[in-house]
Amino acid sequence: MNAAQSLRDRDVVVRPVPARSQRRRMWDTFVGNRAAVFGLGLALAITLLAIFAPLIASQDPLAQDGARRLTPPDDVFPLGRDAFGRDVLSRILHAGRISLVIGIGSVMLGGTVGTLLGLVAGYSGGKLESLLMRAVDVLMAFPSLLLGLTVLAVLGPGLEKVILAIGLLLSPPFARVVHGATLSLKEQEFLTAARAVGAGHLRLMRLHILPNMVGEIVVLVSVWTASAIRVEASLSFIGLGISPPTPTWGNMIRDGTTHLINAPWLSIFPGVAILLTVLAFNLLGDGLRDVLDPKLQQ
Repeated sequence: MNAAQSLRDRDVVVRPVPARSQRRRMWDTFVGNRAAVFGLGLALAITLLAIFAPLIASQDPLAQDGARRLTPPDDVFPLGRDAFGRDVLSRILHAGRISLVIGIGSVMLGGTVGTLLGLVAGYSGGKLESLLMRAVDVLMAFPSLLLGLTVLAVLGPGLEKVILAIGLLLSPPFARVVHGATLSLKEQEFLTAARAVGAGHLRLMRLHILPNMVGEIVVLVSVWTASAIRVEASLSFIGLGISPPTPTWGNMIRDGTTHLINAPWLSIFPGVAILLTVLAFNLLGDGLRDVLDPKLQQ
């Protein structure tokens, strides 16, 4: 019995379980996070609605009809009409274009400037690091809305100026995160080896340090896009964003505040649009953080 059992044991082939690839692990992690999947789907839906706004809402967002002012939602106009008889649905969808352009544009600008500042400061060290990071600390000491108000009060309203103002106030968080990541990476063994074979400073930063923090930057881009949209709505609400009659969610809420009693939908619907957009990008950012967390890659 023992000899036969031994022969059977030797015939058993132990097949190793194949390890999951990194892409497969990242995909499984993301799909397993229902909130992140919901955030991605919601963000894509909002983006598509904004892109195809002229096809979805055939009404001109600037066309006025005094005979139908403050018309409540019905079958023809699902979100009603505002105080000038303009279609609220069309204005919300076209305002989504403005919000997404400002959100993405300002994050790209602030992310680029902040990443360069943090990378140079963390890699160089010394007096240059102290100078750059103290400037970042000064900017971070101001509330984001107050800093945006200051910049727009000097530059004036306008799409490009709003992107510049919000990009300026978003650059310090990027610089702070990239600076910390650079400090932890610049003394790693792979950088020492690259220096030993003659790699220059720019090559080290561009090809060795920056690619190792792409995950953190992607997460920041998603999260701060939501913040940029919220800040833009706040600036438009107080009259320092995009000038009327161009629709934005902020100025639509402001215009609707005078009719909260008899036409509350004028402020509720753009407020819901801001809520859903900010929620979508925040959930997406949380999911990306889980996917790109180094601890989960062990």
